[in-house]
Amino acid sequence: MLLDASLSQLVLVDYQARLMPAVFESEAVAQNAVRLAKMAQMVEVPVWGTEQNPSKLGENLPDIRALCRKTLAKMHFSGVEEGLGEWLRAPAKAAPQGNARSLPKHLQKPQAAAEERNTIVIAGCEAHVCLLQTALDLLEDEFEVWVVTDACSSRTERNRDAAFDRLAGAGAELVTTEMVGFEWLRTAEHPAFRELQALIR
Repeated sequence: MLLDASLSQLVLVDYQARLMPAVFESEAVAQNAVRLAKMAQMVEVPVWGTEQNPSKLGENLPDIRALCRKTLAKMHFSGVEEGLGEWLRAPAKAAPQGNARSLPKHLQKPQAAAEERNTIVIAGCEAHVCLLQTALDLLEDEFEVWVVTDACSSRTERNRDAAFDRLAGAGAELVTTEMVGFEWLRTAEHPAFRELQALIR
């Protein structure tokens, strides 16, 4: 099973200014998060962010925050507890409008179904707390969850790796930044191929 850009959304969890200096391999992790968001924009995948208690931990790093459509401020460790799932669900179709002179139903144009993007590509910090709890809640809400391992970390390597083990056991797919980018493209003939290739070199 490969990622499909038309079914994907990207969630970037808590790359916050006051947290990142304490995170294992933080510079590489943040660079990969930026790459992911830029790749997502190349293939029209929506990008969302979360921030844990931003009044204490600060906002996400500016490069990451600027690439997100919206950023959810939260106090729960899981973004789903604060409404992230509603952001990720396709909007409900509007009820038909009209009056007594409206056309009969069989003559009305069918409404386009709202686009379902139930594949969530997720990365963030700390892997064993906010990322883990958000991803597990998304799985419980019947999203497909793909965790980008080289764009995730914790203060310790052991905690990060324990999170990956638990997520894999729960049914999440573990991938890397490059895997995501090339699966979204699928072919070297994609218009964004050269731009993506330049981004990862």
